[in-house]
Amino acid sequence: MASKEIVNVLMITTAFQSHMNPMLRFAKRLIPKGVHVTLITTEMARDRMLRYNNNNNNNNNNNNNNNISTTTTNPHYHQESEIKFEFFSDGLSIDFDRNKNQEAFAKSLQTIGSKNLSDLINNLINTKGNNYSCLIVDYLLPWAIDVATDHGIPCAMLWLQPCSIFSINHHFHKNQELFDNFFDPNEKVQFPALPLLEVKDLPTYLLPAFPSYGKQVIKDLCEASTKVKWVFAISNLELEEEIVKFLASSSIPIYPIGPLVPQSMLGEKETNDVHMNMWSVENSSLRWLDEKPSSSVIYISFGSLMVLSQEQVNNIATALKNSNKGFLWVIKPAEKDSEDEVPNLPLGFLDETKGKGLVVTWCQQEKVLMHHAVACFMTHCGWNSMLETIAAGVPMIAYPKWLDQPTNATLIVKQFQNGVVMSYGEDGIASVQEIEKSIKEVMDGPSAVEMKKRAMEMKETGRKALQEGGSSDKNINQFVNDIKNVGNVA
Repeated sequence: MASKEIVNVLMITTAFQSHMNPMLRFAKRLIPKGVHVTLITTEMARDRMLRYNNNNNNNNNNNNNNNISTTTTNPHYHQESEIKFEFFSDGLSIDFDRNKNQEAFAKSLQTIGSKNLSDLINNLINTKGNNYSCLIVDYLLPWAIDVATDHGIPCAMLWLQPCSIFSINHHFHKNQELFDNFFDPNEKVQFPALPLLEVKDLPTYLLPAFPSYGKQVIKDLCEASTKVKWVFAISNLELEEEIVKFLASSSIPIYPIGPLVPQSMLGEKETNDVHMNMWSVENSSLRWLDEKPSSSVIYISFGSLMVLSQEQVNNIATALKNSNKGFLWVIKPAEKDSEDEVPNLPLGFLDETKGKGLVVTWCQQEKVLMHHAVACFMTHCGWNSMLETIAAGVPMIAYPKWLDQPTNATLIVKQFQNGVVMSYGEDGIASVQEIEKSIKEVMDGPSAVEMKKRAMEMKETGRKALQEGGSSDKNINQFVNDIKNVGNVA
């Protein structure tokens, strides 16, 4: 669906890499269909981009101006492939530790940040003369919907977790008293259109022990989702068909437009070079993988935010050594000014596994997952990482920690059937024996072939979903048609 008719769309996202990249990938899907995209985020993101992302915009940034604009382009593409960036202050200094003070950060973002966002949109409309057909909102910023309403701009929400969790959140919103009694981690819970779960499988932010502000966030986003014209999911219909149909029948529809993974993972050519990488990349991992046999290496990474304990690192290291399998292990460094303590590898581990394993601080995950040498992925079960793993056709070993991760891990076994979940105690630590067992089950066990087959099937359905006429492509086309007739939806 190509069009010469141009419409302008705003996107707003948090500064987290796991939120910015899906927004950028959605933008890439909209641009060839005649949509100009301006992505708005906080100055924290700009600071990280300047420090970690080697792009060709740095000379255009003015660090003394809170509301600046930069355009990221690729000289091999026409102007319509541009994604413009705008930044606003969340009301806090760059040095403020947002991870350690999440409640204060959220409050400042919603109060001071919303005012700054409104001023920025005013400037874009009045000074630059732009009219916007839609504001696409990161689900963690539901207050931005009210800002859009004040400016008469229709809204959409981008949901960055499974549709199953979107449904569970709405059950919580309607029946919080039920969740208030979920103290027994082994208690069985049945939700419509979902596999049988236990309390320990639920998102941790819905459980009694989680801070109250987290539950308020869920209430706010559930209420906000009823105010928007569209809620988009970053997966594809075929991956979550039953729950998508259930939500539609319950008058809370969600529209899959993915999998929103790097286009190269779907066999496509990247339409431009915009990608937020907040960490330094080490290409040594790909060269190392080139020397390994097919399906011989365990890839291990726990995302950009999760920090393992020393005991967790010790147990994983011992299990890897005992398994005698090849491995590529990403252990990220502490972020600048962070108080997080990065655990050390056991003494002698690197010497004892020399030739078998490689430990790096970061890597190009999509390229690693697509590499023929990778047999499986030990993951924290962040939804972005899971979608990339599904797009690569790689089985998973789930080692979740919190938030949506336990539910995502359960989906791997009970719905997707493309991996295993490690058992662990209330301390979140899996034993050496459990890690070894999981590695063996995925790589050599009686179900290993079936897991790989299932992984490859899901890979193929994901590719087809975004091809012309596929389920996700149809949803994107319908959205573009709607915003091009914005008078009918406003």
